[in-house]
Amino acid sequence: MIKWRNICKGYPKFIFEKFIFGLKNPLIYANLISGQISVTPDFMEWKSHRLPPNKKVRSDNMKEQSKFFAAMYLRLSRDDNVKAEHDGNAMINGVSKAESNSIGSQRELIRSFLNEQEDMELYDIYVDDGFSGSNFDRPEFNRMMKDIEAGRVNCVVVKDLSRFGRDYIEAGRYLEKIFPVLGVRFIALTDHYDSISADTGERQIVIPVKNFINDSYCRDISTKVKSQLAVKRKAGECLSPFAAYGYRKSPENKNKLVVDDYAAEIVRRIFRWKIEGMAVSAIAKKLNELHILSPKEYKKSTGLNYRGGFTGGSGSQWSSSSVKRILTNEVYLGHLLQGKTEKVNYKVKKSVEKPKEEWVRAENTHEPIISDSDFEAVQNLLQTDGRVSPESKSLSPFMGLLFCGDCGEQMVRRRVRYKESNKVYYICSTKNRGEGCSRHSIEENTLKELVGIAVRRYANDFLAQSKLFEQAKEKETNLEAVAGCQKELTRLKQEQDKYYGLCAGLYDDLRQNVVTKEEFERLHKEFQRKAQELEKAQEQQQDMIRRMLQKGVVSASRLAKFQDSLKLAEIDRHTLTSLVKRIYVFEDKRLEIEFYFRDEYRIMQEYVTALSGQESGRERSA
Repeated sequence: MIKWRNICKGYPKFIFEKFIFGLKNPLIYANLISGQISVTPDFMEWKSHRLPPNKKVRSDNMKEQSKFFAAMYLRLSRDDNVKAEHDGNAMINGVSKAESNSIGSQRELIRSFLNEQEDMELYDIYVDDGFSGSNFDRPEFNRMMKDIEAGRVNCVVVKDLSRFGRDYIEAGRYLEKIFPVLGVRFIALTDHYDSISADTGERQIVIPVKNFINDSYCRDISTKVKSQLAVKRKAGECLSPFAAYGYRKSPENKNKLVVDDYAAEIVRRIFRWKIEGMAVSAIAKKLNELHILSPKEYKKSTGLNYRGGFTGGSGSQWSSSSVKRILTNEVYLGHLLQGKTEKVNYKVKKSVEKPKEEWVRAENTHEPIISDSDFEAVQNLLQTDGRVSPESKSLSPFMGLLFCGDCGEQMVRRRVRYKESNKVYYICSTKNRGEGCSRHSIEENTLKELVGIAVRRYANDFLAQSKLFEQAKEKETNLEAVAGCQKELTRLKQEQDKYYGLCAGLYDDLRQNVVTKEEFERLHKEFQRKAQELEKAQEQQQDMIRRMLQKGVVSASRLAKFQDSLKLAEIDRHTLTSLVKRIYVFEDKRLEIEFYFRDEYRIMQEYVTALSGQESGRERSA
């Protein structure tokens, strides 16, 4: 009788339990004994790879051979070490699992065996170190198969079946079909298997089951590796072998990024040029003209890992794609976005893109190179596609910021010669295409004057709250975060009002017999519960805003941009794109300017009012 515990010896307990459960079923047991393996649907796939009865190849031709030229096949994957570490480096016969599976251990065991065999001669050693057993696409395994097909090898010796492979369907195909057809003897030492002497039970039951267990073991390793990587990504560890351009891996911690001063300065220039109005193609051209090495060439020249990350084009030149990837990469804000792809399964190397909502985001994991305001301004410019040709030397400060106040389309720049001088105008792009609307024409110098006045007025109003500004600098208050909380507070209030409205509508529905009394009570109770939950959420948001304003969490340096704008004789593009999101031009030359700091301005006013009230109260109590 077959002792299944001996078959499963050395494998994880949960895999053995799967088989014990299966063998309690008489039908499954009968199928196992007859060779018709059917423990899982996967076994049916295995069955389909087996030879039909009239095609089976016996090992008689192997027995007749007087000399065997043996291939010593050794394999160890990185996953085996991960598994050993996860299991606490379990001991097998007094030897650690990692050590017993090592390449050196396998080599010594097989060499010792071959030295004792008079009819065997070692032909060559084939080592796949660092390759998974979940598939057979391995360089040394492929070389061994070529030697077998050429007739140079007629015997394969491995430490155990798991070293040969963990894909039980493919492993079974080699052992049951390919090797017998080619007259190749197969020996797995620690599994005590030799195809030349194996009986029917071993070939049809023991080997398929062991192959299946090895496959389950591989699946188990894959699951554990994935879970470990997920934990590290959430903890903000950089798992990519390649550092983004502008960074390098820390010598002390390979999973942490540190700033590369030279490359970081190039990244800052790229962002600055984009804010000044240059197209990505113009930026790429300028970088090449300045003989600045592309990311790939720079990494090669400094000895960094360059087989990945930003290469762009041929790799030796900057291209539009490499520039744009830098301009849109949040890594320069100090954040990490990882887990963008995943393998189809543990047997297939092919990776597929994951939906954005499944990406793992970790913030403030390393030192930023670009400020939030500059990054936000660049994203806005990229969306509006503001640009000039690569050959143009004139960069408009309003490029990508001007929009028609009526149709909402972008304004286009036109140069007109008037009385021996050139004048620059902006007109509605819809009218320019002849598709309606009106010109909304405005001369560039007039626009500069009007926008300059508006920005300075807004800056003066903003900084008039000098008390709050000084406190913001002192406490490093994060007004942007406060503004985000304020927006969420508004959304929660609107959601709460919706449920109160639904409650009120239920009374009319009850009066008109649209709902029964039972339905009315159930729905009314549910809507009230939702409204109360939203009330609590609002209280939490208000408490969060209070804590932020009292303690402060991030730098208030964005406010300093307003101070800088007051010192300028003419508003430059960098200041403009840092403060202004959009400018709408109307037919009567009236402007509406959408500033980045509208929510912050409102919160500052509310905060000053609150502070004034607190001080008045303290004075009265005194």
